[in-house]
Amino acid sequence: MKRLDEKIAVIYGDGAVGAAIAKTFAREGARIFLTGRTPAKLEAIANEVLSDGGTIETARVDALDEAAVVEHLDRVVRKTGRIDISFNAIGLPQTGIQGKALTDLSVERFMHPLTHYVTAHFITAKAAARQMVGQGHGVILLHTPDASRKSPPFVGGMVPTWAALEGLCRSLSVECGPHGVRTVCLQTTGIPETPLIGEVWEIQGKSHGITFDQFHSVMEGMTHRKKLTSLAELTATAVFVASDEGSALMGTVLNLTAGMVGS
Repeated sequence: MKRLDEKIAVIYGDGAVGAAIAKTFAREGARIFLTGRTPAKLEAIANEVLSDGGTIETARVDALDEAAVVEHLDRVVRKTGRIDISFNAIGLPQTGIQGKALTDLSVERFMHPLTHYVTAHFITAKAAARQMVGQGHGVILLHTPDASRKSPPFVGGMVPTWAALEGLCRSLSVECGPHGVRTVCLQTTGIPETPLIGEVWEIQGKSHGITFDQFHSVMEGMTHRKKLTSLAELTATAVFVASDEGSALMGTVLNLTAGMVGS
């Protein structure tokens, strides 16, 4: 028996993390409902899942549009009867957000990640939680990087954004946990396989006056094993947390930073 057999998983985001989660969850037996804003990306991910024997349906949904999120979730519930897992893996381009000192950043650019990331996560988590509370079970997963705890320079409004997501995780658990709903945040280092991290490394290297490769080496050196979190490590942990084996994990930030962030 696979670890996510017959689980209904709704995933938001058609980037590298969303694609990896969708493919891994499908291999573990989950029925995937993947949303994103780019039809070509959604189709490519779906083709991979289907060719691997998985089950997936895709829909173009903007996670910042509450009505669209709720409508999509309602369609899923009408079709399946429930939602077992919700994972928000949306990304946001970092050019214009990171790379500047706070004193040089406009209010608009500082607030941009807060108004986008936090709003989108609240919308998707709220929609999932309402359904999960009613059915008496479910898992809501979030993902943040190490910067939420380390507060490095030149990352603009991203540190308070990620910290807010971790706070949201805890608040959801306090309110929804008694109704059987688990909320867990997976914390990683930057994941080198993702294009977004390539963009961030380029920005941060320039901000610190070093090359892309030098900045990458610095980040690796901050872990105890001198190696950053991989996509495979993130997805494997997500499977465990989303499965019945992870039933004791609630309202917590699960540290996958290989020692970069202390416990």
